[in-house]
This record gives sequence, C-alpha cells and structure tokens, in this order.
Amino acid sequence: MLMACSQTSLLGLLFLFCWASIGKAEYMIYKDRHQPVNVRIDDLMKWMTLAEKIGQMTQIERKVASAKVMKDYFIGSVLSGGGSVPAPQASAEEWVNMVNEFQKGSLSTRLGIPMIYGIDAVHGNNNAYKATIFPHNIGLGATRDPELAKKIGEATALEVRATGIQYVFAPCIAVCRDPRWGRCYESFSEDYQVVRDMTEVIPGLQGDLPANYSKGVPYVAGKNKVAACAKHYVGDGGTHDGINENNTIIDSHGLLSMHMPAYDISIIKGVSTVMVSYSSWNGEKMHANHDLVTGFLKNTLHFRGFVISDWQGIDRITTPPGANYTYSVQAGINAGIDMVMVPYNYTDFINDLTSLVQKNIIPMTRIDDAVRRILLVKFTMGLFENPLSDLSLVDQLGKKEHRVLAREAVRKSLVLLKNGKSINESLLPLPKKARKILVAGSHADNLGYQCGGWTIEWQGASGNITIGTTILDAIKSTVDPSTTIIYSENPDASFVKDNDFSYAIVVVGEPPYTETAGDSLNLTLPDPGPSTIQTVCSAVKCVVVIISGRPVVIEPYVPLMDALVAAWLPGSEGQGVADVLFGDYGFSGKLPRTWFKSVDQLPMNVGDKHYDPLFPFGFGLTTKPMATRSSSSARVVRKEEYCMLSLYLSLLVTWILFRVS
Repeated sequence: MLMACSQTSLLGLLFLFCWASIGKAEYMIYKDRHQPVNVRIDDLMKWMTLAEKIGQMTQIERKVASAKVMKDYFIGSVLSGGGSVPAPQASAEEWVNMVNEFQKGSLSTRLGIPMIYGIDAVHGNNNAYKATIFPHNIGLGATRDPELAKKIGEATALEVRATGIQYVFAPCIAVCRDPRWGRCYESFSEDYQVVRDMTEVIPGLQGDLPANYSKGVPYVAGKNKVAACAKHYVGDGGTHDGINENNTIIDSHGLLSMHMPAYDISIIKGVSTVMVSYSSWNGEKMHANHDLVTGFLKNTLHFRGFVISDWQGIDRITTPPGANYTYSVQAGINAGIDMVMVPYNYTDFINDLTSLVQKNIIPMTRIDDAVRRILLVKFTMGLFENPLSDLSLVDQLGKKEHRVLAREAVRKSLVLLKNGKSINESLLPLPKKARKILVAGSHADNLGYQCGGWTIEWQGASGNITIGTTILDAIKSTVDPSTTIIYSENPDASFVKDNDFSYAIVVVGEPPYTETAGDSLNLTLPDPGPSTIQTVCSAVKCVVVIISGRPVVIEPYVPLMDALVAAWLPGSEGQGVADVLFGDYGFSGKLPRTWFKSVDQLPMNVGDKHYDPLFPFGFGLTTKPMATRSSSSARVVRKEEYCMLSLYLSLLVTWILFRVS
C-alpha cells in the first residue's frame, strides 16, 4: 500500500513537472507583444534552425506556393509578379482568402513565423481588378506636390490591405537621366531634388514616424499600412543610352550626388526595405556590390530594414543569367542581400545557400544579420500579432474617395506645352457648348493605353482592362448636352473637312510597356499617331493630348497644333483630363523632365552644357479655371458700368448747374 502510494505520488510529481514544463514552453518571449522588439528577435533567433533561417530569406511566386510548401520549407515571403492573380478579375475577398491560405501554412510551422506577401503596387494596387489606378510617377513628378503623393500612398496602402497584402515594391525612386529607358515613367523626374521631395509617398504608405524615432529603423503603423520598398538601389536611372539593366558609368561623386539622395531621405522616413537594381555601376553588378549594399547602405546610411533582390536578380550576376547559380547565391548574399526574390526554383536556392553556409563560404553571421532584419520588419509592423487578414477593408478597393483623389492627381499632372498659334489666339480652355466636336486618336477611348504598363498585366494591355473612365467618356460627360461628339479613331482628310467641326481633340501616344520592352532608341510616336495629328490639325483647330511615359518626338508636328498637352500615363480617372481641357480647373503642371527636339541630343538634362530643348525642364503654361475667368470678366463689366454711370452723373450735375446759372 505504501509502495502504491509512493508510486502514485511519484507519478503525480512527474505530471506536475511535465505540466509546468509545457506551461513554460507555451510562454515564448518572442510571442509576447509587450516585450521590446529586439528582445523578441533575440529570443526567436535562439530557437531557429539553419533551415528555418534560410526559409525566411526566401521569397517565392504565388504560382509555386501552397500551404504545404510554406510549412515544409519555412518560406518567409510570397509575391505576385506582374499579372499574377488568384483568378481573372479576382475580387478583394478572393485575394484575402489566397493570402490567408499561404499564411496558415506559415503559422502551422514549429515556430509559427508569419510570412509577408509582396506586390508591385506602383500606381495604386495595379494588379487588382477594380483598383484605383493613379498616374504613374512621371505624372506625379509634374504636380510638384509631395503632399498629394503622400495622400496617394495612404490610399494605395488601404487598397493593398483590402486584398490582404502587407508589402509593396514601391516607390521607385530612380532618377531617370535618359528617356530612352523603358522604366522612365516609374521615375518622378530627371532632377534628384524632385525625386527626393516625392518620397513623401513613403509615410503615406507606412505611416508618419513617431517623434524621436531612430534613423534607419523600419516603421509601419499598423494594419491599415503596408511595408514600402525604395528601389532600385542604386543608379538604375543612369544606365548608358538608357538601356534597361545596363551599366551606369559615373564617378562616386556623381553617383552619391545624383542617385543617392532619395535613398538617404527614404531611410530617414523609415522605409522598411530596399530593392537592389539589376544594373551595374562602372561594370560591377549591383546585386554583387558589397561596398554599396553593405558598406554604404547598411553601414554608412544606417539602414536597418532588409535588402531584397529583384526578380531573379542574383541569377543575372552572371552572363548569361543562371550560368553559375551557386556562385550567384554566394556573391549576392555576401554582398548583403537579405531576402532573395527567387521566385520559382526555391529548392535550388535553399540547397545552395545551405551548402555554402555548411562549407563556411557564407558565414553564419551573414545569415543571422539577414534574418534579424527580416524579423525586425515583421515584428515592427505587427505581423506576429495580426498575421491573418479579414474582410473589413474590402470596400477600400476602388473606393470613390480614392478615385476622386486620382482625378485630382490627373488634373495637377497635366502640362500645357502650347496654347494657340500666337499669343493672342489661345484655344484652351475649350468651350463646352459647341455645334460639333471631333475626338480622334488611338488613345482617346482606350483605358489600358491611358493606364500604361504595370496595370492588370505586367506589360499592361489594350482596352477596358479594369474599371475606370476613358478620356472620350470624360469628354462626353463634360460638354453641354446640346454639343454633338463625333469619335473617329483615325479619320481621313475628307471626313474632317466635310463635317465642319468646331474644333478637335486628338489623343495619341505610346502603347503600354514595362522594363526592357519599353527601351526605345527612336522615341517616335507609333503609327497612326503622326498621321492622325497631320490629318486633323491641318483641317480644323485642334488640341493634341499626348499619352506617354516620357517625352517623345513631336517637334515636326507642333506647328500644326493649336494646343498641346502632355498627359503622361494618367491611369483610370480620365475625367481629370476633361476637367482641365474644358476649364473647370486650370493647368498647373510643370515638366518633370526635359522635352528634347531630337533623340540625337540624348541624354540631355537640365544643367547640361549644351542644353537646347524643345521645352525645358520645369516648363508649363498655366490657365485659370473658366469660372475664375467668367467672374473676372464680370468684374470688368461692372467696373465699366460704374465708370459710365459716374460720367453720366457728372454730366447731369454740370447741366443742372448750367441751367441754374
């Protein structure tokens, strides 16, 4: 009996000991939101195996992701490449459910480290159907309005969170020095100061920094904000002849004074991540440049967020890409890249990186640095506390207030380059009441064209690809009900002459493109744009609206035009174009880059020794809103009436005095 009691007591003590041990195991410091972030990171790092750490450094495309893959390989991040969606015209709910499914796989791992989902939201949440599509950066640069950029960042963050996504590969803070570059529209300006000013989009995306926040530490203010990414580090906009992913030939002073200032201020504003450029600096691939990635970005600028590669960026360290993948992994990670956008062959990356660490070719300290940075972003943005998205923000996608903001951005981005064939013959603003108006051109009734690349598809597309207002529809809704609108995409000369139009609006430009597909050595307007301009503007008063991601060759056609407007890539809210054409608002935009006469002049930027542009950097004619003009005219009339009345009274008094005398 005594032995039985002893055995029972022993079992009880053993049970209590096990229960206490389990209780202790359940409390992990890194899961305690009340602990300081660095304490949480230190604790989590102690628990992590090499496989779990390398998993955190791996970003894969959604097409190869699943809950099982996330769990089995401890994947740290997933992305949607351009056009990669859960389904065609997927709803916000479908996006949220997809992201959550991947997240559940991550949360089911031993340590439950949440993944972070990234997407190219470069002018709104542009992969998502129904999202508000804002003007591309070149148009925002024309506004010279950093506060507007911040508001756009705030709206974009909400529309991205509406789809369950927490991380955006934006903003692009390249300083485009040659419009032949296919990504020039992703740059705010050729002037680094304009680019620097427009980084105000970052606190829009992430939230305003708290007072006395440490420089270089990433910051994201909760569930309605997203982690931002300054890209592409560094010099991507300065490549030789504007060739994408090419070589930027410039000395250290030029690189630091022209291409670096926007990074410095982005880090001060708490940007969470920095993406490395495909390009090279004086022959050295940026993805392998230890001095600039680790030495300058991390050590000199004190950036403490994580550095991410571009899509297959490490593959392109070698020529041809992928020729020696193991070497590429070694060179990229040792340069200071923390997370690799693999995006498909993740097992090759994981196996190669594991082997390189085990062979001491890549030191464990480098792995730990990378993982600490990734975890810092995840902890700071509250991802451990709120890993799963709900449906509370789905109504933010394409929200009316965001479309109103985008329409304002369009208005402010328009640059008036010509208004009348002489000073006394201004055409704009256009009268809303006219007998008959011709609207012509390939871009007048094409939502995809006016949005440009990075819209629904990676390269963009033609037609009604999402929800929005074409410029033609905007014109129709703006003019007087008695005005007849005739649309002909490419009318012949007899049609124009025979119809006796009051005036014409010609909308032409570039088709959508992205990255290398947009590189151009000639920068000519595609056919039939030039012939449409010549046919229409030779026969009737015309305003030409150019839809393009950069200045293009227009000098031969300018004399034919009565008015010329650079509308850049305005996005989904074409009503903003009509607002200004018809005088509800005035023109105020200024050229964010030099408009050349001939491509033979390129590269040519403001401040160059032989600067001879068609329209200089900063140029932009202004007009007053029609209402202001009307009230001004009314004031003139009232003044004239007052003068006539005074004269009459004076004469009357003189006559009375004459009679009395």
